[in-house]
Amino acid sequence: MEKIEQTIKNYEDVDSWKTIMFLYTSAIKTVEMKLEILNDEFQHVHQYNPIEHIKTRVKTPESIVKKLRKYEKEISVENMVKYVNDIAGVRLICSFTSDIYRLANMIASQTDLKIIEIKDYNKSPKDSGYKSYHMLVSVPVYLSDGMVDTKVEIQIRTIAMDFWASLEHKIYYKFEGNAPAHISRELRECADMVSTLDEKMLSLNEEILACSREQERK
Repeated sequence: MEKIEQTIKNYEDVDSWKTIMFLYTSAIKTVEMKLEILNDEFQHVHQYNPIEHIKTRVKTPESIVKKLRKYEKEISVENMVKYVNDIAGVRLICSFTSDIYRLANMIASQTDLKIIEIKDYNKSPKDSGYKSYHMLVSVPVYLSDGMVDTKVEIQIRTIAMDFWASLEHKIYYKFEGNAPAHISRELRECADMVSTLDEKMLSLNEEILACSREQERK
């Protein structure tokens, strides 16, 4: 495989590419700080943290080029910004499915974030069984010479969903997206188990909260 640096040089100045990647990294920092503040505030007001973990990543140049080629687009900074929406990614891991929509509403209420697109794979899972809640947002990144709106994809999922998705990613990466039929079938069965587990854990948590409220009234 040709070196990514050479691929970039064939199309555009390397400094332009690095500048754009700096913007995406800065956008992730901005979103992560906002989420940590929201989580701390929720703990302060409700004595509960909806966010278990926050994971962040910036797509590698190799992955960006691969995606542009998949879309049959010319490799350029302009096309990268226009067509690759998940270069900057933030993943929120929560305990219960109810937290997913609570967090989504909290993010949507941030006046300086613009919601570009929402994909609810919880209500409409992919054929593979994949479930998650995706928000594509535009984040203002303030630099010394002005502000630049930058896209960040936010994924919100439960611990169980994240475990399944991580395993699916490793399997399909190993088979380059063409896993044997029986493995895909078993993955789908595991996705159904994950959904059942999330439902039971949510029900159990609600029962525990109800019992606690009842004890407080006594």
